[in-house]
Amino acid sequence: QVQLVESGGGLVQAGGSLRLSCAASGSILSINSMGWYRQAPGKQRELVASITSGGITNYVDSVKGRFTISRDNGEKSVILQMNSLKPEDTAVYYCNADVIGYRGSWASRGDYWGQGTQVSVSS
Repeated sequence: QVQLVESGGGLVQAGGSLRLSCAASGSILSINSMGWYRQAPGKQRELVASITSGGITNYVDSVKGRFTISRDNGEKSVILQMNSLKPEDTAVYYCNADVIGYRGSWASRGDYWGQGTQVSVSS
């Protein structure tokens, strides 16, 4: 079983910063890509940023230059540093990981999600 645990959400004024962390644990052989998604009320979940095991990053246009994603492969964790936050960044943020897990002698690939953490930006 694989678990993703997030931390770091909260309430901040526009222009402020927050740092989201996500740690993976459980029966893990390796982790391919990791990323952060967000879902605002009444909107579809969208990819905010992702990072491959080799460090290649991808960002949605609306956060480029403001958000930075990084990961620690040894710690099986991913961090999203969010600067210059705007009210439109308000959403529940979810960690996601593409994981090769194992059970006994069997390995399998799975897509896992964290429980979500609320980010609220006031104007």
